[in-house]
Amino acid sequence: MIVHPIDYRYGTSEMKRIWSEESKIKRMIWVEIALLRALARKGYLDEEKVKKAQEQALKVTPERVKEIEREIRHDVMALVKAISEVVDDEVARWVHFGATSNDITDTAVATQLRDSLKILELKLKRLIELFVRKALEYRDVVCLGRTHGQPALPTTYGFRFAVWASELARHYIRLQQMKDRLLVGQMSGAVGTQAGFGRDGIEIEEEVMKLLGLKPAIISTQIIPRDIYCEYVEFLANLATTLEKIATNFRILQRGEVGELMEEFGKKQVGSSTMPHKRNPIDCENICGIARVVRGFVEPQHQSSILWEERDLTNSSAERIILVEVTVLTDHILTKMIGVVERLKLDFERVRENLERLKGLNLSEAVMIVLTKKGLSRQEAHEIVRNASMRAYENDTSLLEELLKDEVVRSYLREEELRELLKPENYLGTAKDRIDMVVEWIRNVVRD
Repeated sequence: MIVHPIDYRYGTSEMKRIWSEESKIKRMIWVEIALLRALARKGYLDEEKVKKAQEQALKVTPERVKEIEREIRHDVMALVKAISEVVDDEVARWVHFGATSNDITDTAVATQLRDSLKILELKLKRLIELFVRKALEYRDVVCLGRTHGQPALPTTYGFRFAVWASELARHYIRLQQMKDRLLVGQMSGAVGTQAGFGRDGIEIEEEVMKLLGLKPAIISTQIIPRDIYCEYVEFLANLATTLEKIATNFRILQRGEVGELMEEFGKKQVGSSTMPHKRNPIDCENICGIARVVRGFVEPQHQSSILWEERDLTNSSAERIILVEVTVLTDHILTKMIGVVERLKLDFERVRENLERLKGLNLSEAVMIVLTKKGLSRQEAHEIVRNASMRAYENDTSLLEELLKDEVVRSYLREEELRELLKPENYLGTAKDRIDMVVEWIRNVVRD
């Protein structure tokens, strides 16, 4: 019986494959084999026998491991016994020699994290490329900026996409920086001292990690220090938050009364079971909902880092859930966002309509700035333009009309000057320069 929506509704097959039970057991076998190979190179056993044992060990099934676990109630020892059943007796003698359970499980998890980051990195890079493309495509599309949900100064859609692209690029940088701390394994023994290996411990550990494409942890107890897992979960929560922020803004801009951006809506897609006209932003809503679930795992992972002395077992059950879900769900919404942006539609006419609906009121600062430059104090200019703006609201007139009624304004500005000041495209400051700067910066930090 399938219970969890990850099994049938959320997540990509490529990411779920990494975190599947079959994958976990295979990776644990890889670690055990790497340990045998390292021991062989130190002269503990014959290397040729280890090569043959590798083929045999990889045939161990999850079913057999679980069968043994039901009897002995220890998952790693069940794996050790299952491997020992299928390999040569001389090799079986050395299976798991000098290791403790978490040498196997934590190192196997490191390979899952490594392969997961490869997928996340490629998708994050793809999403950044899409946002950069939109920033350039919409560089000159002037639109109404909003603060507090209310009309503000003009901006451009390119500027908006550049802001979002820069945030995603910072996540890309964080991902690169995190790898060195995160992708580590261990072969440390029961309390971290490698006593079972004697003086060979450091060399054996280094050889195992080299074979697995990992680095050895600088030091560990029975387990890898959990601060690195906290950093990983926090990274995914941070990335998920950015995706939710962008998706929320797409939803706001798709609202009927705004109508500037639109998630693609398929020809046969149904928006509502009762309202046939509905075109709901379901992918963006899905991103927002799942992002909240991802963030919810930050605190449990921090709690899982608070362990007794060399370790206790309170982290184990929680992390079996946390690491799988945050990874699969973040990959899910990252994939969703790529699809949303690839098919996003911008209604240029509606953008212009919304920009001009306020009849110049959203250019009030432009007038205030010029009046100040021409001799008024900034505060006096602010009050004059504010009063004119309030009258325009009350009378449903344009800001130009109300400003022309003011003798002080007329003494400083001609009507032609006011008309130029109230053109949105004339009050964009460095917006376009900033877009170009951001694009250049991103292309330097997000490289092949």
